[in-house]
Amino acid sequence: MSHFISHVATLEIPVTNLEKSIEFYIDILGVQLEFKGEKNAMLTFKAKGVPTFYLVQTEEAQGTSFTNTNNGIIHSIIDFYTPKLEEFYYWLKEKNIHVGTLNIHPENGLGGFGFKDPDGNLLSATNVLHSGQ
Repeated sequence: MSHFISHVATLEIPVTNLEKSIEFYIDILGVQLEFKGEKNAMLTFKAKGVPTFYLVQTEEAQGTSFTNTNNGIIHSIIDFYTPKLEEFYYWLKEKNIHVGTLNIHPENGLGGFGFKDPDGNLLSATNVLHSGQ
């Protein structure tokens, strides 16, 4: 059987205030606006192009997180890569973005942390790259 899927094209994120969310994602992630409709917007990274972020306005925020029933830890469904994890963490704190605990393994320096968009959607940042990334 052949494989039909080659990559993630779009991540759809529910937002309650489209304008505020567009500003947040452009400022925090460095993405650019590709398309803006009345109740939705498409954003993309300048360098890579994929995946795009499709912000969809909704009446109530539904969240992008879940609780790991094995350990009770709340996970985001989107992890962003940064080689400058600590710098990014403190930059977000300076911008008064809600951030979680910075977790860095003492032996290898790898780790991550969670942060929230204006609707409370949980996002994560990590300095871990997996094979093929």
